[in-house]
Amino acid sequence: MTSLSGNITTPVLTDPDTQSVVNFLGGLVRMRARAADTAGAYALLEHSGERGYMSPLHLHENDEETFVVLEGTLRVEVGNEVRSVGSGALAMLPRGLAHGFVVTSPQARFLTLHTPGGGFDEFVAKVGVPLVNGEPPQAGPGPDPEELTRIAAVHGIQIVGPPLLP
Repeated sequence: MTSLSGNITTPVLTDPDTQSVVNFLGGLVRMRARAADTAGAYALLEHSGERGYMSPLHLHENDEETFVVLEGTLRVEVGNEVRSVGSGALAMLPRGLAHGFVVTSPQARFLTLHTPGGGFDEFVAKVGVPLVNGEPPQAGPGPDPEELTRIAAVHGIQIVGPPLLP
């Protein structure tokens, strides 16, 4: 049997007041549980974005990523597969396999579970822009692709291709 890296020994209770929210690559990401909360076992993030919110094609060196779509529809590309994943769907993506997503519905809300935690959640915290008075900052050009790739690599993420097109 495989064990997770963490050993959770105390309860973790968070609420919207204690969870950080950042603007990340054009969507909002709420950190429901970070690796620091779970002794490294996992990180759980909630994403919300409008049509076109997407990731570049990338792979995780150290963690599996699971998507659970709560509302809306995503196009998920993984390996040679392209799937439309709607509300109630789940997509489990193994580490080391290039993948990306794009929101294809007018809006979407989904969870990503990263096991173990500590890579992606730290990357989002580093790159994401905190909200100002509860509102996303004014839209800007976004992070420089070279800088994004460098920061991602520090967190065990390889950016291997451009963002997916809507």
